[in-house]
Amino acid sequence: MMALNFLKNLLPLDDRVFKLPPCDAIEIDTAHEKAARALRHLLKLNHANHAILWNERKFHNHTPHSLCSFFLFGADANDLNRLYEAESKPLDAWSDSPGEISTYDWRDYLGKREYQRAYVDFFEDELVRHGYDWKKVVSHYLFSGKEPLFNSLTSDLGHPLIHLAYAFEFSSREVAMEALSLTTVCHGTTHKYLDDPSYSQAEASYYSTSPFEILQKVRADKRLTNLFSAPGDHNTEIVFRDAEATILDHWNAWRITPESDPMKSFRESQELAVALLTATLSSDVPDAKYDFFFVHVLTTSHAVRVLLPLIPARFQIPLVRQWWLMTLAVYIGQLRPEINLDSVRKYDTQGKNWGYIKDKALHGAHSTETHYIKALRACRDTARTWGDPDEFYLKAAVKFADEFTEWDGFV
Repeated sequence: MMALNFLKNLLPLDDRVFKLPPCDAIEIDTAHEKAARALRHLLKLNHANHAILWNERKFHNHTPHSLCSFFLFGADANDLNRLYEAESKPLDAWSDSPGEISTYDWRDYLGKREYQRAYVDFFEDELVRHGYDWKKVVSHYLFSGKEPLFNSLTSDLGHPLIHLAYAFEFSSREVAMEALSLTTVCHGTTHKYLDDPSYSQAEASYYSTSPFEILQKVRADKRLTNLFSAPGDHNTEIVFRDAEATILDHWNAWRITPESDPMKSFRESQELAVALLTATLSSDVPDAKYDFFFVHVLTTSHAVRVLLPLIPARFQIPLVRQWWLMTLAVYIGQLRPEINLDSVRKYDTQGKNWGYIKDKALHGAHSTETHYIKALRACRDTARTWGDPDEFYLKAAVKFADEFTEWDGFV
């Protein structure tokens, strides 16, 4: 695969806070291999036939995430078709929106999920208007205005962010237009913390360059006691409603500046994302299952890594901080479990390597479970980004691959 030159027309690498090289990517529309052609066909088929939100617009269409991850694990055309068949079964067909959207009123329908078809139509019209330069459309709508759409990428557990990263990795204009549409219809309320500088510039009660250290303080914070008694998808709303000052205190505690070794901090944040999924499973609880919400912390962390080298430099720190705010809300909402790193570091892989992970992803019992596939892929690619001399990421991936049965973390 050949790295795409996404950096042209952007600032030089030396002007960036996080000096990461672009991830390897593929031009899916011009690829000739059989598997790549199958992937291109299935992405277009999903785009044409299936809504981006389904089940009363509560769930997200993950098909591009699964297919692209499968492809990157080395899936052949038969594997991709098998996965598409499984993924597409529960999805909803497109239905008309209540009305159309134009360049004059497109912000009036933000957060209105019933307009998902209208937003896709709108952005595809914009694609035509911009000469099919999908990156230009993405840049215009994500980064412009006083309240840029960019600040909503982590809405809905970061599904728009994940979708956008796959669009860039595969240079897919269909997936890119879906990502923009997801960002608009999933537009929630937390974007205000990025839109209004007074939130992010507020003084914190302490400062740290270590995300691990901050989560330890969050775990011990008595201000967060008795907010809720069980984990679940509505807990993040309660966090922002009843403990806003507390979560913002911890949010602002992470000091990310050009002088504070931001690359070291970001590297630690990616290790933390892997640990939140794989080192919080309690061995003391019979039949314990992996947390559905923590897998999104991991897959969004990988999406951040993909996008950091590709976006304007002034949005780099806000992207990481946006992910951090989501991570804090999820961690608090899932009852702040202990992160037992030794459960990963001391895990016996029994000689299993990344080839084993590839086989589990493509042919294991859970090879059509989208979040399972993406989690294994994120562990592998995080190891590729930073190296894995202690095999922490490999151990985490093997542990997860072998222990996974089904998801938990909700009522």
